[in-house]
Amino acid sequence: MLTFLIMAGGSGERFWPLSTKTNPKQLLHVFNSKSLIRLTYERILPICDNDHIFIATNEIQADKIKAEISELDSSRIIIEPGFKDTASAIAYGSLMISKYIKDATIAVLASDALIKDEEGFRNILIEAENVAQAGSIVTLGIKPTYPETGYGYIEAKTSNLNVANDVIAFKEKPSYDIAKEYVDAKRYFWNSGMFIFKSSVMDEAFKMYSKIHYDVKMELDKMIDSNLGVDTANKVRDTFNKFEKKSIDFAVMEHAKNIKVIPCNIGWNDVGSYLAFEELFIKDNDSNVIRNTNTILVDSNNNIIISDGNYQSLAMLGVSDMIIAITKDNILVCPKGRNQEIKKIISKKQ
Repeated sequence: MLTFLIMAGGSGERFWPLSTKTNPKQLLHVFNSKSLIRLTYERILPICDNDHIFIATNEIQADKIKAEISELDSSRIIIEPGFKDTASAIAYGSLMISKYIKDATIAVLASDALIKDEEGFRNILIEAENVAQAGSIVTLGIKPTYPETGYGYIEAKTSNLNVANDVIAFKEKPSYDIAKEYVDAKRYFWNSGMFIFKSSVMDEAFKMYSKIHYDVKMELDKMIDSNLGVDTANKVRDTFNKFEKKSIDFAVMEHAKNIKVIPCNIGWNDVGSYLAFEELFIKDNDSNVIRNTNTILVDSNNNIIISDGNYQSLAMLGVSDMIIAITKDNILVCPKGRNQEIKKIISKKQ
């Protein structure tokens, strides 16, 4: 049976002011009546037991995640002592899982993505489990629907969907022209950031390609008997901070020889910026996307207008191509073309 490690430590800064450090993107209800992390949790329940689901987060967000998924035992909420990127999160998460499930086959999932074809997704995870148990580290590649420049790509040996392929190469975020070449070639897939592996196989990969992660994990192993939440995080903090800050792609995936990719077309959306609302929701006759807001719009088009529900109405005259995000504490007004710069506002506020 698969064991799941749901990564839920991000702050979702691209969705400020709706998303904050204490109420991050995965806890928002503006994409669906349920939060993204709740949807992620419920999506995998048909193929695993509740005690095979672990959530990795941080001390700031842990209580809200516990409240959001109250049926999950507190031992399954892993509090990371620091922010050291995905390689460390996977090393630490798999270590904590090992205290309850020996040499688990682990599927690492993001907590903040949407997937339309949930049954198809589960079927692919089961296939990935079989491939992983044979000794491979498996990742899921998403069939691209347009030349996206904000994602990394995986070059597969073939264009065949739903079956394990050899990985030819991992590609960094491309220019538009190169992304278009990738889409036209049909053998390049978006890097979803989902991984499936046996814990012992990933340990060997760390040992071979990122020894610092292996060594720190072994040191931590001697310090931890079980997951006691904040107490455990405080106990191991200094040792945890010895981890090198590095993504799992750079630490392992781009070097290991036993990598497989399963290309798929499951209606995946990582909800990476406000522009995702244009893919997720129906536009009005003037191409505006409006969520949770009463609006009076005159000569206004191509806008994204989102509220957390605490704002009653908004009137706009002659406004186009803008993002307006409203909470009871803050209002964001931003040209759509500059949506990737929202983090600059957060740094100013600090």
